[in-house]
Amino acid sequence: MKHLRLGVLAALFTAVAAVLTAADAKLMIALMPKAKGNAYFITVKAGAEKAAKELNVELLFDGPTDSNAAKQNEIVENWITLGVDVIAVAAENKEGLSTALRKAQKAGTKVITYDADALPDARTYFVNQATPEGIAYGLTDEAARLMNGEGEFAVITATLTAGNQREWVKLIEARLKSTYPKLKLIAVRPSDDLKDKAQSEATALMSANPNLKLLMAICTPGTPGAAEAVKQAGKAGQVKVIGLGLPSENRRYVHDGVTESVMLWNTADLGYLTIYAADALAKDQLKAGATSFKAGALGTFEIKGDNILLGKPVIFNKANIDQFEF
Repeated sequence: MKHLRLGVLAALFTAVAAVLTAADAKLMIALMPKAKGNAYFITVKAGAEKAAKELNVELLFDGPTDSNAAKQNEIVENWITLGVDVIAVAAENKEGLSTALRKAQKAGTKVITYDADALPDARTYFVNQATPEGIAYGLTDEAARLMNGEGEFAVITATLTAGNQREWVKLIEARLKSTYPKLKLIAVRPSDDLKDKAQSEATALMSANPNLKLLMAICTPGTPGAAEAVKQAGKAGQVKVIGLGLPSENRRYVHDGVTESVMLWNTADLGYLTIYAADALAKDQLKAGATSFKAGALGTFEIKGDNILLGKPVIFNKANIDQFEF
């Protein structure tokens, strides 16, 4: 009888210990950028870390050193093995990464995307920094304004496979056809999300196209890269530069008159919102059909379908760029 009581007590102790261990375990959220050295994603990480601290969750941050879809797949596979609670990823190649994300879902891991989406069945929600139309039309309208509605321009993208940027290019082309028939997009060149390569591509574009009036970068390293090329060529004012970009990386080019304007959303807010959404999804507090979502100190955000919307992008120029630190 004594041995029976001891056995019951031992089993009870083990059960209580297991419950306490489970209670003490932090939720684990894994955040993947397209390229972890990119300044854009470094600021996304800063916002994510702030949210993780507020929520008391464990944040893993890892990704390729450059834009590499195969490496993203490899990291997702590692996270599946590790058993993370939520994966939040900016997809370099939506079709290629979706297979690994579906596998994660089958293993019981929640999946959301941010910045660049995967296929809809491979995640639950997409934290959308701005609508594709808002980005593409905004950049095209700005180009038309600066070019007086006519002339040649070129686009510098990250990669030709990046799903979000491919969509932006299609919308830019549609905007030209419907609204600006005298604007001519003469080339789309990849920069591998690297400033130096963007600079060399911009230099080559200017050399090959003497009538080029504007360079439009739709990846954040591309804008300062294009600006440096224009500056080195002594063509400031002759070849205008616009694009997506961080105020901190483009401030000196804007003040020097090389870059006319840059457009972006608050990247730290994007990281913050993504982690809050991941946490709520893991805790079943964010369900299909929701129309709004509250994310800590940032307040409430609209949900359209399966897209959580950060908001409209902001245009930064000489008049306001010094007001922003990120």
